[in-house]
Amino acid sequence: MTKTRRRFKQTIPLRERLSAWAEDMRERAAILPEGPEREDLLKRAGQADVAAHIDQWAESPGLRPPT
Repeated sequence: MTKTRRRFKQTIPLRERLSAWAEDMRERAAILPEGPEREDLLKRAGQADVAAHIDQWAESPGLRPPT
């Protein structure tokens, strides 16, 4: 018995999905008091921003090193 993978085509580019996710993390962090949970959400938002920037760089036609 072989299992087949369920596949689907993403309609929204990765960069946009990462940016939206980062914004959601920032909104969730804004309503939390200072503390480790809030810092974790802000850290994750920053990581998503970096990932979006790397995706943009990888998709660029010149592929220059990041600045």
